[in-house]
Amino acid sequence: MNKRIPTIADKDFLDNLVEKITLTYEDECGINHIEGFNLPSKKEIINILNELLEIIFPGFSGKKSYNLSTIKYNIGELLANIYAQLSDQIERSLRYNCSMNNCKACNVNKDAEEAVRALLQKIPEIRESMKLDVQAAYDGDPAALSLDEIVLSYPGIKAITVQRIAHALYENKVPLIPRMMSESLHSETGIDIHPGAKLGKGVFVDHGTGVVIGETAILGDYVKIYQGVTLGALSFPKDACGVIIKGAKRHPTIGNNVTIYSGATILGDIVIGDNSIIGGNVWLTESTDPGTKITIEAPKNLIKKR
Repeated sequence: MNKRIPTIADKDFLDNLVEKITLTYEDECGINHIEGFNLPSKKEIINILNELLEIIFPGFSGKKSYNLSTIKYNIGELLANIYAQLSDQIERSLRYNCSMNNCKACNVNKDAEEAVRALLQKIPEIRESMKLDVQAAYDGDPAALSLDEIVLSYPGIKAITVQRIAHALYENKVPLIPRMMSESLHSETGIDIHPGAKLGKGVFVDHGTGVVIGETAILGDYVKIYQGVTLGALSFPKDACGVIIKGAKRHPTIGNNVTIYSGATILGDIVIGDNSIIGGNVWLTESTDPGTKITIEAPKNLIKKR
């Protein structure tokens, strides 16, 4: 195949286009990152996530087999890799944050190490929570044949695991990386759980596609959520200048042992009482007492003979 030789007209066209594009880089509107610190790498964050998942669910990736006599060495190697790689990525995010806020006094190396240690120390707790999440999925789904099947194939389990990891970093005010983690799983599973959300134990997201759980949502223990559920904000509180207040509580609090069926939308800083059932396609903006069951009227089918 002959390679096309650029003409003078091509060169003039490209030179003119380059000039126009580079002019758009000179403002500070936020979609270019030039002359700044290196940002966290999406590829590296995903690699780190995969190694963290290997520790939480050893042997399930198929990459390596383990036995109890040597697993501590395998886990030690994984932890050492994660410690070094994640420290670097968190340093990048902290440097970025300092540059955005004109901070001169931060010790990003120390802060990054503390954030990594805080996350790694959470791993035993995350594993215990995931044991209950997997068991809840098995108990709540008649189609589930084993716990192994759930770990290997249920998107809700992976989404919840990554959210628990991202939440540990979010709690330590690590910029950028928690959202990068949660959004990588959003893209993969269709489940969007903000890293700021607080999840209890034994949470089960069944099927999962289209589930949205906002930043300030709180879920109690043994909450079961089906596909298409939204736990969102009804309004956004603003300050005296009309600017949205970041981080204000604006999403629902879901009590213990609550089931929310597909397509339900629950909005605002409201409380759904323990042991409640929210039916499919319900639109809810008010708190409920414990033990409440809410459904919509059954639609009427119009049947016409042809």
